[in-house]
Amino acid sequence: MDSLKRGRVPGPRLANQRVLDDTGLGTRSVHAGTYEDPVTGAVGTPVFQSSTFAFTEDTYQAFEQGDIRDVPIYGRYGSPNQWAVQEKVAALEGAESALVFSSGMAAITTTLLALTNRGGHIVSSRDVYGGTFNLLREDMHQLGRQVSFVDPTDVGAVRAAVRDETQVLFFESLTNPLLKAAPLADLARLAQERHLLLVVDNTFLSPIFLRPAEHGAHIVVHSATKYLNGHSDITAGVASGSRKYIDRVWAQSLKFGGSLDALTCFLLERGLKTLSLRMERHHANAVAVAAFLAGHPGVRRVHHPSRPEYPYPWLAGLCPDGYGGMVSFEVAGGNGAALKFLDRLRIPLVATSLGGVESLASLPFNTSHSFLTDRQRREVGIEPGLVRLSVGVEDADDLIADLDQALSAL
Repeated sequence: MDSLKRGRVPGPRLANQRVLDDTGLGTRSVHAGTYEDPVTGAVGTPVFQSSTFAFTEDTYQAFEQGDIRDVPIYGRYGSPNQWAVQEKVAALEGAESALVFSSGMAAITTTLLALTNRGGHIVSSRDVYGGTFNLLREDMHQLGRQVSFVDPTDVGAVRAAVRDETQVLFFESLTNPLLKAAPLADLARLAQERHLLLVVDNTFLSPIFLRPAEHGAHIVVHSATKYLNGHSDITAGVASGSRKYIDRVWAQSLKFGGSLDALTCFLLERGLKTLSLRMERHHANAVAVAAFLAGHPGVRRVHHPSRPEYPYPWLAGLCPDGYGGMVSFEVAGGNGAALKFLDRLRIPLVATSLGGVESLASLPFNTSHSFLTDRQRREVGIEPGLVRLSVGVEDADDLIADLDQALSAL
């Protein structure tokens, strides 16, 4: 042990990957992490469609020293395409390291199990994404972890739920579908006080509008299927944070096997290049749509951080540049009227998912929150007639005109 001098470094990254951590987010979106091919001079990262890599002296040294995450060995351990997109995400989040997965749920499951032990306890919320809630409710106790569900906006309730065996606080920066904002600064202080790890799902806001690590989060996860990719053509997930914690998550991922293939990494890296531009348009469109809906007689209530009645004032301080493209609103007349409204839409597609360039609409009562009873939905604030709208990058005037005709026809 006296001769063990190796420390953790950012990455993993190859010598010819671009590092631009001192630039703006738009520049990082385009350039950070790109693999500059020394043979062809390709301006974009090539697709390394290989499951394994020839051994070198560096390979054997990595096995001996225990740093096999930093050397190309086998696709499940890591590959140049994974490292390129991971470095871009890490640069955007302001993190030392990142790790990509085959889905957002793979990122969440692997992260939570890597950071907890049998007998441990997690504090989370019933407002989390449906797949996450089902994992926490149905599976964690079978894996020896207990979970408590609290109001994500009530730090007092979170504090009261913490036990001696609590290890992780897991919340979403903005919840689905009501856009409740987690008070990150208060949660980070609580985590520091009680020696807990704070894990934040930042899918709805993206690192363009919020970087939770800057506010005390230890790990940030995303469903990269959504805004990070932005084109509704891949399924992926990512976790970022300090090298120390991401190495632990990586070791767990080797056993779970939810690695991301080279071509999907290529598509995700390409999508990330326009993230800054897309998020600006998503936000501008969402603000315009929310303002229109708030004044329409066919709408009872609008949920969006830009509205003056939005009940979580701390979000403006966390996100001074915008809030993303999600808007939820309650159609007068309940679920039946909301179903008819969806049938009348011409531009937004009626489909699950979110964060793509195209607008998507869905009803939480029969999709993401269909597993809850009517009473449970009301308890978390999901009233009859609630529509979740992922506002795309189309012309705002066209979206508003389409929403108007669909509402006016009810």
